[in-house]
Amino acid sequence: MALKFHQQIISDLLEDSNGGLVILSSGLSLAKLIASLLLLHSPSQGTLLLLLSPASQSLKSRILHYISSLDSSPPSEITADLPANQRYSLYSSGLPFFITPRILIVDLLTQRIPVSSLAGIFILNAHSLSETSTEAFIVRIVKTLNGSAYVRAFSDKPQSMVSGFAKTERTMRALFLRRLHLWPRFQLDVSQELEREPPEVVDIRVSMSNYMVGIQKAIVEVMDACLKEMKKTNKVDVDDLTVESGLFKSFDEIVRRQLDPIWHTLGKRTKQLVSDLKTLRKLLDYLVRYDAVSFLKFLDALRVSESYQSVWLFAESSYKIFDFAKKRVYRLMKASDFKSKEHVKNTSSKKRKSNASAEAVGGSATVATGVVLEEVLEEPPKWKVLRGILEETQEERKKQTLFEEEDFSENNGIVLVACKDERSCMQLEDCITNNPQKVMREEWEMYLLSKIEIRNVQTPQKKKQKRAPKGFGILDGVVPVTTVQSSEGSSVCRQEHEALMAAASSIRKLGKTIGMASENKNPEPHVDKASSTKGKGKKESPSLRRSIRSCNTKTVNSEPETVSVSENDEKASEASTSGANDVHSSSARKKLPPVHFYALESDQPILDVLKPSVIIVYHPDMGFVREIEVYKAENPLRKLKVYFLFYDESTEVQKFEASIRRENGAFESLIRQKATMIIPVDQYGVCMGSNSSTDYPASSTQNSLTRKAGGRKEIEKETQVIVDMREFMSSLPNVLHQKGMKIVPVTLEVGDYILSPSICVERKSIQDLFQSFTSGRLFHQVEMMSRYYRIPVLLIEFSQDKSFSFQSASDISDDVTPYNIISKLSLLVLHFSRLRILWSRSLHATAEIFTALKSNQDEPDETRAIRVGVPSEEGIIENDIRAENYNTSAVEFLRRLPGVSDGNYRSIMEKCKSLSELVSLPVEKLAEIMGGHKAAKSLREFLDAKYPTLL
Repeated sequence: MALKFHQQIISDLLEDSNGGLVILSSGLSLAKLIASLLLLHSPSQGTLLLLLSPASQSLKSRILHYISSLDSSPPSEITADLPANQRYSLYSSGLPFFITPRILIVDLLTQRIPVSSLAGIFILNAHSLSETSTEAFIVRIVKTLNGSAYVRAFSDKPQSMVSGFAKTERTMRALFLRRLHLWPRFQLDVSQELEREPPEVVDIRVSMSNYMVGIQKAIVEVMDACLKEMKKTNKVDVDDLTVESGLFKSFDEIVRRQLDPIWHTLGKRTKQLVSDLKTLRKLLDYLVRYDAVSFLKFLDALRVSESYQSVWLFAESSYKIFDFAKKRVYRLMKASDFKSKEHVKNTSSKKRKSNASAEAVGGSATVATGVVLEEVLEEPPKWKVLRGILEETQEERKKQTLFEEEDFSENNGIVLVACKDERSCMQLEDCITNNPQKVMREEWEMYLLSKIEIRNVQTPQKKKQKRAPKGFGILDGVVPVTTVQSSEGSSVCRQEHEALMAAASSIRKLGKTIGMASENKNPEPHVDKASSTKGKGKKESPSLRRSIRSCNTKTVNSEPETVSVSENDEKASEASTSGANDVHSSSARKKLPPVHFYALESDQPILDVLKPSVIIVYHPDMGFVREIEVYKAENPLRKLKVYFLFYDESTEVQKFEASIRRENGAFESLIRQKATMIIPVDQYGVCMGSNSSTDYPASSTQNSLTRKAGGRKEIEKETQVIVDMREFMSSLPNVLHQKGMKIVPVTLEVGDYILSPSICVERKSIQDLFQSFTSGRLFHQVEMMSRYYRIPVLLIEFSQDKSFSFQSASDISDDVTPYNIISKLSLLVLHFSRLRILWSRSLHATAEIFTALKSNQDEPDETRAIRVGVPSEEGIIENDIRAENYNTSAVEFLRRLPGVSDGNYRSIMEKCKSLSELVSLPVEKLAEIMGGHKAAKSLREFLDAKYPTLL
């Protein structure tokens, strides 16, 4: 059932025959809107093409799902594997098709598509377009050849549409659009429809543990310190440098966009700060997403990889991050304290097993010091709350089956748990089916075993050094609060490292036997241990219900109740394990409903497939929340209950609320831009393309024209450029077409652009240039160009918004080094003396350079360019380009003869048909051919010299 605001959008688009740009809020089912438009399309209107990009593949799968769910034939895809005549028939069929911009632009330029039979074009990723993109190239050609074809562009990322200066206006100009349709979440029609039958929402705020709060506070302090250091450079907009904006991925893009033009002038500290801010944002995200052991493992990896470079490691609060992260997993204790603690508490059999292993660890690791490694293995607080929600859901369904059988029969009983990624889904599924403590134990064992692997790798390299690696334990030496000397701090680090190694070795030796014993003792561990984590399950479920009710009525009393639940979890971290056996028998009988885990990053239409009755949003996401609202609005009679799990006073809440504010701010900016937007009225009448001369006038001056035939204009020669098919991934062919050049797409074996019969250009971006030097591919490409073309050109193209420099001036050395890019380029030029290097600042600068190079040159031959470099199976063919440099071995041999140089070897090849003819020529003839008597004499003496013999 299509929503009313979707129907309104469709009617607005159908009113304008030229199309329009639609910008929706994230999660408002853009795929269903496009699918509805495809269902309204009829073959009599013409063929409809939907442009695909790598980022819109998930949107395509959703569109196909919605169309197939309505028993309609979904549109197929036109690929490059289809032959040209079959593609031509598909273009003329009048059906909708998915197609990539690269295939479509080549077919348009080679005239393999009947443009008059096109009804229109759908662009699914309008937020990623620009004036130089391939989609704009396609629209310009289609509008030039068929002005009645409509263009409909869509986007559900309003934040991207306001980045840069007047991006929306420039996008509409490039797509020849004049109407902008804005549909935010706060639009009246949208809000009324989504809020008419809202789902039952339960907002559960779970308090973080004390260590999690300390880690989050320390990360925010370190991030704030890095931002203050960044502000001191006076090279970044201070308004964007806030901790709130630093929580999003777009923050890295904002900072890099401002620093890229001056990147080569920045110091190493400023560059490292940009990388550190990205690392700290990941730490904040991983803190609330993953368990304590995984977070500690990530910190250890950071400490090893960034110990010498990072600035954030030297911040004042950075040591707290490592200290608290370790205390969530383990802590070091003296053997005497550990034994006294063991006598005081009556631990369970499971605790005694861990104590036994800990005693073995302490005895084997540090006998002299008597230090024992105690396992903490703090579980994420959300795990216990999730288990309680599932058990409570099952209890409510039992009551529904007794009193409301009809309502229960309408639902399939599936509980959907939405997580951020696949790893979280797998871990939560393991946590529900198994004991959470067992899950944490497995992660801990894997962590310790990875320590042994790292030690085994490092031991052969450093046999004499037995202490911990550099950078390990520097921040952890602050564990004792009392005043100690540096030697004592290093000894603590050494004791800790040895204790970890001993624990890892004991697990490695006894892991298999313990695992077999536990399997024999507990034949069904999954059912029994799943509920044993709720040590106070009877007491917590009523308080959880009270917090749910209070959150449902949106009162303030919900926060202390929910906090008390998590505080009980934190205070009873050890009591829960001791009392697990007491509650084991009662909680083991509790069954769980069918649970399905869904990764938000997969971006699949899971709600319409499963039709769940309960949704638990484990990792809140704004787009998925909107999808739930749309799903409930489409199914108003279906009962739906939604649980939101937030860590109270965490960056998770802050990020979710900030994402809503950012989207609303983006729409407000778009509304203001729409009121003041300037779109040319006659832009549909402007003829763009190869025949256009309005935007780019001829280079000849007015005075020169008046000297010829009374001012009659000279007929301009159509210039063309032969372009390799693979180059349509870039935007340069589009800019060349805007310049008035005819683009001829072919498959080239040598070069990327053929400007004339003698000029061949190989284009390299900065990243591609480095990769080509590393692989050796550039050497082969330049060799082939030098063999077949008189003027081989290497074009190094920089990005317009980045620095026009390989590296800073201070990094350029005087000596030739094998790893320096300048040295590699110098050696390349020395080896190929005819190679010319062009430096281009941007795409438009490259077009100007190509125009200047073609000014006094003949036009390239398409058939000749295609044959260059292609091996002939039939041998040498007459008048074939492959016959010009037929024998490369003979040419290389000729160039190595004495007296033969780069200046005279071509004249020798023109006068002599073979090496045997060259050998028979006298000195006078050789001097005439080689351009000097000295060179001819040296060659003649070499050819006439007697070879030495043993006699």
